[in-house]
Amino acid sequence: MRDFFKYTFATLAGIILFCTLGMAGLTALFVAIASSSRDTGPQVEADSILTFDLSEEITDSSTAAEPTAILGAALSGGSRGGSIPLRTAIEAIRRSTTDDRIKGLLLYGRVQPIGSGSGFATLREVRQALEGFRQSGKPIFAYDDVQWQEKDYYLASVANTVLLNPSSLLEINGFSSESTFFAGALQKYGVGLQILRVGKFKAAIEPLTRSQNSPEAKAQTQALLTDFWNEFANAAAKSRKLTPQQIQSIADRQGMLMPEQAKAAGLIDKVVYEDEVIAELQGLTGEEKGSESLRQIDLSSYVAAMAADRQVSSNQIAVIYAEGDIVSGEGGTGQIGGDALARLLRKLRQDDSVKAIVLRVNSPGGSATASALVAREMSLTKAKKPVMVSMGTYAASGGYQIATNASQIFASPTTITGSIGVFGVLPNLQGIASNNGITWDTVKTGRLADSSTVSRPKTPEELAIGQRVVDRIYDQFISLVAESRRLPKAKVAEIAQGRVWSGLQAKNLGLVDELGGLEDAIKAAVKAANLDEDWQIEEYPKPRSLEEQLGRLLGASTQATTDPLTQQVQKLSKELDILRSNSDPLGVYSRLPLNFDIK
Repeated sequence: MRDFFKYTFATLAGIILFCTLGMAGLTALFVAIASSSRDTGPQVEADSILTFDLSEEITDSSTAAEPTAILGAALSGGSRGGSIPLRTAIEAIRRSTTDDRIKGLLLYGRVQPIGSGSGFATLREVRQALEGFRQSGKPIFAYDDVQWQEKDYYLASVANTVLLNPSSLLEINGFSSESTFFAGALQKYGVGLQILRVGKFKAAIEPLTRSQNSPEAKAQTQALLTDFWNEFANAAAKSRKLTPQQIQSIADRQGMLMPEQAKAAGLIDKVVYEDEVIAELQGLTGEEKGSESLRQIDLSSYVAAMAADRQVSSNQIAVIYAEGDIVSGEGGTGQIGGDALARLLRKLRQDDSVKAIVLRVNSPGGSATASALVAREMSLTKAKKPVMVSMGTYAASGGYQIATNASQIFASPTTITGSIGVFGVLPNLQGIASNNGITWDTVKTGRLADSSTVSRPKTPEELAIGQRVVDRIYDQFISLVAESRRLPKAKVAEIAQGRVWSGLQAKNLGLVDELGGLEDAIKAAVKAANLDEDWQIEEYPKPRSLEEQLGRLLGASTQATTDPLTQQVQKLSKELDILRSNSDPLGVYSRLPLNFDIK
């Protein structure tokens, strides 16, 4: 199922090649391999199985593909990478439903997101495409040989036949969210913080000021987890002809099921070894059972083979992917640069070939200034052409702010949205400096001239000035939502307060227009632009060049680890990276909690 030795050998070969050939030689080799693969291209054989490796992170855009995965695939002779764009996955599944060469579909592996991909909102869109495949009459098989969890089973439960290895496990025990708090450490090391905030639910700063969740934070997280769990339980139960109550009972009483227990509970169909799965698939492809061969093609290769059929039109639907934290300026990897996104919106607004725009938002927010800049460009663009928003896993705080001026907003029931609120963090190093013999001496011409210093806490007067800034930005946020969503300002103020809502709740509150995914937003854009069948998709930002990908390859390591201690260190490092990215010129932010994670 997984050519372990092939990929391992390819990785080792890549390391050896890099050490011996150097950057120039490796670049030449990589270009040669890429050119060779373009010449031949993947082929779809008759009577093939379409394979879907769940460990490939499903991202919004194609620019998120890791260069190490690209190199590994090139060296091993395959096209499989570490990630796959959502539209690519959906397009492959949908096309295969009417392709006579594809006899069935195999799901295998486990969902292992590295970044913001493969969230429940994304998986829901993939699941809907899989349901369409099954309804076409073609069989879906799902198999794992280690351990499935809820995200994996959310997709696997769609299959006609769900299979587990005798030594594997199935974990169905519910969802939880664990937060990390830094207040004690900051106090211990003498780092002082003063907080400016608006909204009793604005919990983004709680990890810096508390040792546990506030009652408000717990309440909103519990509501989110409940909606997420209901989506999972209802979907899995329907596919397996069970009831949500039965799924709940399994989670409460068993939690971790051995294959025989999972079969007895109706969660899977068979307990088999890998060779038995292959033999069953060979029955579909017409190959000799027990032989070493199986005609198969993975999702990415399948779409590449279908690329020649792409419709060409002068009418463009521009799909913009806004993924990551919102920061001032151009932004970097995993960030949305406010200046860069605003400039792109202006460019597409002025391009007459672009008939409509779809902004795919997958962001927990960030800089309030950058978010306001993008929101303004969205308003100007909507006045000239249709602008739809599709919300992914996150579209909260600044992520919601950049979406609110759209012509129409689509969200998944599990999209984390809302969080209309702002906060400011004012650090000072007086304690840690005093403990280490560091002092400051200031000369100034006005009482407030040194108000931005980190050498001391802010005075009550300085805090009042900062609070006025935060209050003003919050009021502007409230007014923006009230005007764009055509809601009374008093109602927006009531449902704001920094509270996070699920997409389902946001729809009921009027914060979004429709429950749906990226494809639904694209269809709405086509309809609004009156394009019928004469249109094509253009995606932005454009994929990185080969040179840029090689630069990232040589500058970073993407190897995953399963060591628990290392994972916790990486998690803390990621949260500190978020703190370092706080570059708003006013020091005011509209963002989700630092470490909001659902398991």
